[in-house]
Amino acid sequence: MKEIIFLNGKFLSPGEAKISALGPGLLYGWGLFESMRSYNKKIVYFDAHLKRLERCAKLLHIIRPYPPVKLKEIIRRLLKINGHKDAYIRLTLWKGEKGTDILVTAKKYQPYPSTRYKNGFRASISSFRQNEDSYLAQFKTTNYLFYRLALMQAIENGFDEAIILNQRGYIAESSRSNLFFIKDKELFTPSLKCGCLDGITRQVIFDLARKYNIKVFAGNFSITDLCASDEAFLTNSLMGIMPLFSLERKPIGTEKSKRLTKLLIEKYNCLLRFGSLS
Repeated sequence: MKEIIFLNGKFLSPGEAKISALGPGLLYGWGLFESMRSYNKKIVYFDAHLKRLERCAKLLHIIRPYPPVKLKEIIRRLLKINGHKDAYIRLTLWKGEKGTDILVTAKKYQPYPSTRYKNGFRASISSFRQNEDSYLAQFKTTNYLFYRLALMQAIENGFDEAIILNQRGYIAESSRSNLFFIKDKELFTPSLKCGCLDGITRQVIFDLARKYNIKVFAGNFSITDLCASDEAFLTNSLMGIMPLFSLERKPIGTEKSKRLTKLLIEKYNCLLRFGSLS
């Protein structure tokens, strides 16, 4: 089936798409985006993604071209046109020459094989540092080169992901996900003041922790803390919860210690099948 996208009010093939070469969004990376997943035709945490988009657009002085109800209608129609039940959806807004440009794409969702969730990711410590005091650290902007370079560096060195520290040497996040680790059956994750994105799935983990009486602490944590943990995992809206097997080729915990991560994966997958989707 021919791929269709939505660009500035029209459903088009990618080859038909045209944007201005002079807009601030293209010239200065003045834009933002949301990455979403549809599961069995339902958008996972749809309202949460659109609320974050609305909040960030206001703070970045980007005028939202449609209200949330219309955005939902556009995205659902695009999924139907492309015939996807399970899809990776990207909604992008950026400053155009005369207003706000909008692009929505929907591609077939390609999950990681089950063996990846069993074996987990291998991560390295990035040489790039997050500026925790930067105003932009809280946004998913289209000026995404910092994270892409961090990921490329990790992949070139034989790793799956890059752990990014902030200027004070504390863990901020990874190049495309939030980080959690577990010690003595308690959860730990960098606070937002460390320069990490307030991820949608990050909030889901907080909700699950409350529901199952798991203590969770957000604060300043070092690589030493991570290495001494019993287990660790990464989260984002596309892959859900991915175990973190090793850091700089040194295992984190043991296979037998991964019980809490497995429980959270199980409960998260239950939410996908039966729970809080809108």
